[in-house]
Amino acid sequence: MSIVGDDLQVARRAALAGAAVGMRWFADLPRLRREMKPDGSVVTEADRTVEAEVRTVLSAERPDDAVLGEEGGQSGDAARRWIIDPIDGTALFVAGDDRWLVLVALESDGEIVAGVAVIPAQRRVFWAERGGGAWEAPIDDLGAARRLIAGPADPDGEVSMSVGPADPAVPDVGVDLAPAVPAERDGGIRLSVVPLPSVAEVDGLLAAIPGRPWRQHPPLLVARGELDIAVQSSGHIWDFAATSLIVTEAGGYYRTRDGGTRPGRGLSVFARTPELAAEALTHLA
Repeated sequence: MSIVGDDLQVARRAALAGAAVGMRWFADLPRLRREMKPDGSVVTEADRTVEAEVRTVLSAERPDDAVLGEEGGQSGDAARRWIIDPIDGTALFVAGDDRWLVLVALESDGEIVAGVAVIPAQRRVFWAERGGGAWEAPIDDLGAARRLIAGPADPDGEVSMSVGPADPAVPDVGVDLAPAVPAERDGGIRLSVVPLPSVAEVDGLLAAIPGRPWRQHPPLLVARGELDIAVQSSGHIWDFAATSLIVTEAGGYYRTRDGGTRPGRGLSVFARTPELAAEALTHLA
């Protein structure tokens, strides 16, 4: 088995271990104390204990590697670096919304080579390794994995969009969480935006395109071929490391705000074709 393959298994074990800890907190939300970070986002003990569990697995299996986590910062300076978002969507988590994720990725010499995204409350896990494709399975039956194919997009017809919470502190819990993709498609581009407040780049897009709620993390729906474009208006490398690889290994495309392909801080676009990625960036300018 390849070293990357071994690393993928480590990433999956770490992410699933963190997901189990997160689910214990999710089942006892009234006991969970909320705090606000300087940037206005929510953080809880659940975020910290999930990250601690992921780090425990990684330190046991890859003790020489560096680790970067949203809550714990970076430890080590090796060329291999694990990147953790312990609870992606903490505002959703504390509101009892089941769309939050645990994200774990491995970066080697500046390139993301393995990534795992778990949706614990929906019992789904997605993963990818560089050159090995992208996959999805039930948490309790990894042997039933199916390969993800973003597939070609049909850009003709009316554009429709699936929209997440306009304010991350006030999730759209209680709205109709129908699947982001209708059962029968009319040929229009299917686009999802996860906006943050006061982001002028996204305001114009939201004003031009009707919105729909999203049922699962939009980049993962691009990897499935169920969305044409997903835009995340803000974030850090831990928000995008795992999902950027999953989308690209499914045959899709990831772009930063300046058109780059390596995940970093700021706006990110996930698309089924390079043309759709470029078009999204043009409209967001």
